[in-house]
Amino acid sequence: MEFLMEGLFMLTWQQLVMYAVGIGLIYLAIKKEYEPALLLPMGFGAILVNLPVSGVLNQVLPGVGEINGIIEWLFQAGIEASEAMPILLFIGIGAMIDFGPLLSNPRMLLFGAGAQFGIFAAILLATVLGFDLKNAASIGIIGAADGPTSILVSQILKSDYVGPIAVAAYSYMALVPVLQPFAIRLVTTKKERGIRMKYEPASVSKKARIVFPIAVTMVVGLVAPSSVALVGFLMFGNLVRECGVLNTMSETAQNNLSNLITLLLGITVSFSMQAERFVTVQTLMILLIGAFAFFADTIGGVLLAKLMNLFTKEKINPMVGAAGISAFPMSSRVVQKMALEEDPGNILLMHAAGANVSGQIASVVAGGLVIRLVTGFLG
Repeated sequence: MEFLMEGLFMLTWQQLVMYAVGIGLIYLAIKKEYEPALLLPMGFGAILVNLPVSGVLNQVLPGVGEINGIIEWLFQAGIEASEAMPILLFIGIGAMIDFGPLLSNPRMLLFGAGAQFGIFAAILLATVLGFDLKNAASIGIIGAADGPTSILVSQILKSDYVGPIAVAAYSYMALVPVLQPFAIRLVTTKKERGIRMKYEPASVSKKARIVFPIAVTMVVGLVAPSSVALVGFLMFGNLVRECGVLNTMSETAQNNLSNLITLLLGITVSFSMQAERFVTVQTLMILLIGAFAFFADTIGGVLLAKLMNLFTKEKINPMVGAAGISAFPMSSRVVQKMALEEDPGNILLMHAAGANVSGQIASVVAGGLVIRLVTGFLG
């Protein structure tokens, strides 16, 4: 009987906290429908890995020896050893994205760059708060508003906080409809939010759609080689979508591949959510820095739009700048919703979508640059 109750006797208060965290993530996934494909497996995984003597982790059993746990194996094979899962997910993401709104209005690309301000602001804040460079850089990538990029960068840089970073990145991505409106209203006036923008869609040829992912991959590969894995797989997925001869594969990448990798990635990341590593003051600090990064991203994009308005005849609605973060398509939907609240006839969706897809490119480029800068500095 005592043997059967062994797990109960080994429970710690930190594990109880992680059960609450796991249930909270599951609640957000099911009740609020916030990124359910990721938050649900992460939440359930947080419970699994924190069960005492959990069979999903490596354990030593009397008379049997060491037993290899499935979640630890997945983590070692799919993230720690090869970073395969987050990179493969970019094929599916690329296949989902229509770069047409960006190609028809290329200046939206500027907002993708401007909305990455939160990454570098968060790195600086994390450094000031006492994190070393590799951990500060990993935490700052939460500002990319891109979960796979956050996981990949933190793993490549051997961060001590992969779990908290993943939870913060995906949680704040899910909370974009809550966080962004507050940040936008903080730095805009009602008049600015009511600015109307003309949308005259330029015809984007099939040739341009095919050349774009190839050209982006080559340019980024020459300018920021550390970003090639991220950008290359993103653009490969988009090329599969746009080439017109791989429709079945495109649909598979958008649905089956993305869903499978997302499911496995969510539960695998929970390996880093073991109580002794997760329930710390540093985790709370990471969550706060992550929130700061998202606010700084949004404000950076808005301020860039306001700066551009000083030099352009046709004014840009500053809210479009906020859509430059990588959280696609949530951020562009938030901007459109806010525009309709100010003026029921104001349609900003295509402008915001152009900025939003540019954020996908900018976030992975920023991730590669951070990897290169940090590894170069550390030698």
